[in-house]
Amino acid sequence: MRTSIATVSLSGTLTEKLTAAARAGFDGVEIFENDLIGSPLTPEEVRDRAADLGLTIDLYQPVRDMEAVPEDEFARNLRRAAHKFRLMRRLGADTVLVCSTVSPHAVDDDALAAEQLGRLAGLAQESGVRVAYEALAWGRHVNTYDHAWRIVEAADHPALGICLDSFHILARGSDPTGIEAIPGDRIFFLQLADAPLMALDVLQWSRHYRCFPGQGDLDVPGLVRAAVRAGYDGPLSLEIFNDVFRQAEAGRTAVDGRRSLALLQESAGLTAPPAPVVPTGFAFVEIATADTARIAPVLTALGFSRTARHSGKPVDLWEQGEARILLNTDTGGYRPDPSLTAVGLESPDPEAASARAESLLAPVLPRRRAPGDAPLDAVAAPDGTEFFFCATGRPGHSSWTGDFAPAPHTPGGIGVTRVDHVALTQPWHQFDEAALFHRSVLGLRPHASVDLADPYGLLRSRAASNAEGTVRIALGAGASPTDDPARPQHVAFATDDLVGAVRRALGAGARLLPVPANYYDDLAACHAFAPGELETYRELGILYDRDEKGEFRHCYTVTTGRLFFELVERTGGYDGYGARNAPVRLAAQRA
Repeated sequence: MRTSIATVSLSGTLTEKLTAAARAGFDGVEIFENDLIGSPLTPEEVRDRAADLGLTIDLYQPVRDMEAVPEDEFARNLRRAAHKFRLMRRLGADTVLVCSTVSPHAVDDDALAAEQLGRLAGLAQESGVRVAYEALAWGRHVNTYDHAWRIVEAADHPALGICLDSFHILARGSDPTGIEAIPGDRIFFLQLADAPLMALDVLQWSRHYRCFPGQGDLDVPGLVRAAVRAGYDGPLSLEIFNDVFRQAEAGRTAVDGRRSLALLQESAGLTAPPAPVVPTGFAFVEIATADTARIAPVLTALGFSRTARHSGKPVDLWEQGEARILLNTDTGGYRPDPSLTAVGLESPDPEAASARAESLLAPVLPRRRAPGDAPLDAVAAPDGTEFFFCATGRPGHSSWTGDFAPAPHTPGGIGVTRVDHVALTQPWHQFDEAALFHRSVLGLRPHASVDLADPYGLLRSRAASNAEGTVRIALGAGASPTDDPARPQHVAFATDDLVGAVRRALGAGARLLPVPANYYDDLAACHAFAPGELETYRELGILYDRDEKGEFRHCYTVTTGRLFFELVERTGGYDGYGARNAPVRLAAQRA
């Protein structure tokens, strides 16, 4: 199906918005009235600019407070509408959005609303315009789509149809299956938005917290399926009111929106792009550092050994158990030192994973490769982290480990078995984009978003994982747009015996994050422990959490550059990340 985006969804001037929409691959746009009014371009110039970019103008919006009003006011409304219709002819738009009225002068009279909307449609038809009537979730008398349809049906005018908006429908808890009873040719337009579930006034919820489909909690795919079954064949159009989008760079936002529509069409069964290839584990984590002397002692104290060197690049391989760290000294000098720059994911089918990424506007990155190097595709996440699709040591596949020559080393270790999770800090305005990327491109399932209390504000965190929990990625964002984008990242290593691992690490010179004594006093009030258990945690700086499924023990190293490490032990079916301990960790790191 054709795709469209409302200009109100993007930041910048109208020209910038049109350019961003076209470059992202949209077929058309909705022109928001304020964008046109504020533009120095004439309607004809806007029409020509859109045409030059390959965009159609699918909707002009909004016209407000039209129906169910006294006759003298309706006469003024018709005069206002006539002017809009003439403007639309100049603009090249043939459909106008009319929202259900919120005017205090409107009366609760469906017959009057139908009669006046029919007259409005007649006036519109003279200008070659169709009227798409939309029920606002906060409309004064009409606030559900089925009520709006009854009025449109009663008006019985060929130039009057209905506009369905997923937010207005789903935010009120309306059942979208009723859409299937509406004739498809009377559904003039379909606007799409998702949103997180929030206990908030619906107007404020809509104006500030809409997001792209797949980034929130609403069943947008189910609504699209209902509209298509009804016979709707018009564009799928994004209309997003979001404070973050209004501040973010328009090009990135447009690509994010286009990706969301690709995922939405797949979820609704309308398209069949390459299927998700869910990663099965971590192949490696890559750390960029200009001087390995800063990070090598930390890895050594955590039991890692330098086992190999890349045959053609300044990259060392450090290993312990199934956990692998690449230290890359070819940093380019554009990130804090050291930084987590890349993650290798074990993929059942690396080529199919790359094809999936390409179909969702995440192109494979160009990569310098010597003739003998293993082919290894990578895509960039919104924060710039590169994700490689790997088949480590698997028969029938090229393995990246073949590019490394073994280095003399003495096997050791403190009991680390594998990488448990990685935590990636996102720019504030890319948090939802990152969540959608990890879900759609990497095939990971998103978890609920949580707020973490930092001494200087609330941080957002959202994890994504595969079903088995062998790949876990925690995404975090700062408290505000001005928050430091270079907040620390970290890598968590799993162990089956955290107490033993910590004792060995401390014996090897590891510097662990000090935990305040008050934490353990509070912990004693929250949980009952075996004799001596809490004292051991206090001695070693181990934090503790439990839920109905199991227990979680963990501790942190001090931060080096932009990076710190975590040791974790999961028992039972514990699936979290110790969120209740995050404020303690954040305060200790600030201190």
